[in-house]
Amino acid sequence: MSSDPAPPAPDAAPADVLALADRLFAAIEAGDIDAVGDLYDEDVRVWTNIDPRERDLRRSLNVLRWLTSHLQDIRYEIRRRDALPDGFLQEHTLRGTAPDGSEVAMPACLVVTVRDGRIVRIHEYLDPSPLSSLTT
Repeated sequence: MSSDPAPPAPDAAPADVLALADRLFAAIEAGDIDAVGDLYDEDVRVWTNIDPRERDLRRSLNVLRWLTSHLQDIRYEIRRRDALPDGFLQEHTLRGTAPDGSEVAMPACLVVTVRDGRIVRIHEYLDPSPLSSLTT
């Protein structure tokens, strides 16, 4: 007999969670960071493997504003997206054009927790080195 706890009860139907994922990445591609903020819970926490500090709503949106102001033609090449009992997982490559005209391709994986139809937590695993051309 397993002593593992039961997974949390799903908060939303998988189709609803995946539709939320569609809206999130479409808003980022469009540079509509206010729309991203509408999808986040006011107490959202965003963790990345490159910074031990969690970001709150304001800091997370500021990072996205910086990204969309420095990278043109943003698009997500999604390799995998799965609904989870409490959110979704997405593997993708973020693509865009740097100010110097070079192409940027940054692979990443996000594990996103959704509650009451809003994003409450993001764990993002990425290699930021492809973004170095945005800061030079």
